[in-house]
Amino acid sequence: MEQSKTFTAFLGATQVASGPIDQVLTEVKSWFDRDPGLLILIFEDDTGRQVDFDLRGTVSETLARALPAPVRTGPGRPKLGVVAREVSLLPRHWEWLEQQPSGASAAIRRLVDEARKRNPDQERTRLAIEAAGRFLTAMAGNLPGYEEASRALFGRHRERFDELIAGWPQDIRLHVQRLVRDQF
Repeated sequence: MEQSKTFTAFLGATQVASGPIDQVLTEVKSWFDRDPGLLILIFEDDTGRQVDFDLRGTVSETLARALPAPVRTGPGRPKLGVVAREVSLLPRHWEWLEQQPSGASAAIRRLVDEARKRNPDQERTRLAIEAAGRFLTAMAGNLPGYEEASRALFGRHRERFDELIAGWPQDIRLHVQRLVRDQF
């Protein structure tokens, strides 16, 4: 897990921590140690996805499990973060990739890099709105006006969105507004 990512933790509708994972887990661990029965939800801010961590043991043990392991050395390009995964393509795609200079992996990396360079602002906006949508589903799915607020969010109607969430719990409202602050 990248140390530069930020996370936000909620106990019910109350935000209890926000920041880098080591800070958030240290705070969450203190709550957990006082009452292991508390339901604390932790969200990765960039994606809006809820993430789970093993809070057993000491703070140091919890952090050791959550923080990235040192990069191993050996064959391949581990220092670049190269990760092998399965990709399913049609035969015609494999044929095309096999004809590309430097091989299939290099061709796929070039295609991905080119796609990322086209409309980066539009992509950043899309990702931020999707992250806010995931967070809203988890934290506000039962709140009044959720469906309408979700439509306003994905329709990029800022004034309508802000109007619909105005009566929601403050920490939820402020967090989702922060997630999409510059994206409308």
